[in-house]
Amino acid sequence: MKRAVHGALLALLCAAGSLAAGREATPTLAVCLGCHGASGNSLLANVPSLGGQPSPYLVIQLYLFREKLRSSPVMYEATKALSDADLQQFADNLATLPAPAFPSAPPEDRARVERARTVAAKHRCGACHQPDFYGHDNIPRLAGQREDYLALSLRAYKSNLRPGYDASMAEVLAPVTDADIADLAYFLARLH
Repeated sequence: MKRAVHGALLALLCAAGSLAAGREATPTLAVCLGCHGASGNSLLANVPSLGGQPSPYLVIQLYLFREKLRSSPVMYEATKALSDADLQQFADNLATLPAPAFPSAPPEDRARVERARTVAAKHRCGACHQPDFYGHDNIPRLAGQREDYLALSLRAYKSNLRPGYDASMAEVLAPVTDADIADLAYFLARLH
């Protein structure tokens, strides 16, 4: 598995370097999909699925990586030489990918799902992310996202390790416990 991850990272960096050096080539999805999955459905731990994400959300994230406002050396290297138009083209192309398929998982734990629904309702998660958690505009789709990535991101927002362009996530997550985060990630990953 580590070899596959390193290979995917190398492919991503090489492709990004070719784009930056050549500038005659149009950015392609292959650059992104080396890590984020052939159909935008990531198979790598803690790497998000990009299929089904809104283009405005994706372009903002790519910009944050390029400007080193989000910490990821791989993503910085992949985006550092890209223009705003390149970032928009990547985002628009990625947004055409289908949302992640329902993950193969053991039977659903109804108690966890109900606890997560209660937490999501209490903290009004659906007000921004939509009641179906499909996101819109600059708000990400959470439904069907990788469970490990959701938990990682929620914890990072809560601890302010992942500051965003909107500080509301840290504020919303402040009273949410780690057990609640685990339940939310479990629940959201199983939505389709």
